[in-house]
Amino acid sequence: MILVTGGAGFIGANFVLDWIASTGEPVINLDVLTYAGNLESLASLAGDSRHLFVKGDICDRALIDRLLAEHRPHAIVHFAAESHVDRSIHGPAAFVKTNVEGTFTLLEAARQHWVPLPEPERSAFRFHHVSTDEVYGSLPPTAAPFTEEHLYEPNSPYSASKAASDHLVRAWHHTYGLPVLTTNCSNNYGPFHFPEKLIPLMIVNALAGKPLPVYGDGMQVRDWLYVKDHCSAIREVLARGKVGETYNVGGWNEKPNIEIVRTICALLDEMRPDPAGSYSRLIAYVKDRPGHDRRYAIDARKLERELQWKPAETFETGIRKTVRWYLDNAEWVARVQSGAYRDWVATNYSDRAVA
Repeated sequence: MILVTGGAGFIGANFVLDWIASTGEPVINLDVLTYAGNLESLASLAGDSRHLFVKGDICDRALIDRLLAEHRPHAIVHFAAESHVDRSIHGPAAFVKTNVEGTFTLLEAARQHWVPLPEPERSAFRFHHVSTDEVYGSLPPTAAPFTEEHLYEPNSPYSASKAASDHLVRAWHHTYGLPVLTTNCSNNYGPFHFPEKLIPLMIVNALAGKPLPVYGDGMQVRDWLYVKDHCSAIREVLARGKVGETYNVGGWNEKPNIEIVRTICALLDEMRPDPAGSYSRLIAYVKDRPGHDRRYAIDARKLERELQWKPAETFETGIRKTVRWYLDNAEWVARVQSGAYRDWVATNYSDRAVA
């Protein structure tokens, strides 16, 4: 059995589904169910004894201690995090609490659990910390992609809080010997993605005939990783990664944001034509966000070289699957777009005049 934190969120839910399907091994799924945590993403596991959901906060030390003592998981896979850059700009305190204090609480609970374990349980135990490429900062247009040796230069409250959590994980390994693994991933996309992030927001807005807001000139470049590829990479690192090491996980798909938006429009034109014309007519350039990093790019060769992992999807195959999933799951989308979500969208975009 493993303990997954944040397993009702986008990447976490995909990982729980992938883990059970791939290994058959039970999962304790701990999630506080904020706006981005959605148990409907795990509806296919209803009644499955291999999935034990626990509603709770990673800052709740007593709860973490109880779960570790009762279930004795051989690994903790730590996804739980506040993760939206725009939200971190409007309200950074929640990011420090969850991403920094929450990770600290988990590390201390894991250390207390791990130290007295008998062999071979003690040697087999792992703490896998899931992080982001944003901790490395922004790359110039022609610079080589981020490697695991790149300096940390976070530029947003979100990335700073994740960088802090990465440093805590490293310190708990070097100071206390806790057997940790860290992965820093590029931008994920795919099924069950909450519609505040670029790709699902563009799909949902386009289908509703709403503007497709593109920050600045739209030339911010990201590396895009299909979420199911990310899940397979984590399984490989958890199974065979070297304790104490960091592995970058990327999709080898650098694309500017405006190209992503135009690709989505073209796929929707093909799959769900709008009598009013191409969805690209809805593209609206808006004021850029503060401190917007210009480019991220991941060099995932270490993961390929040491663990023989490569992404299975190209961007072209992954984005087609993603658009199709949103078209086929309109009820899921409608249910996650609560009043709170609509209020957030209004807050974030109300002061961004069309450029």
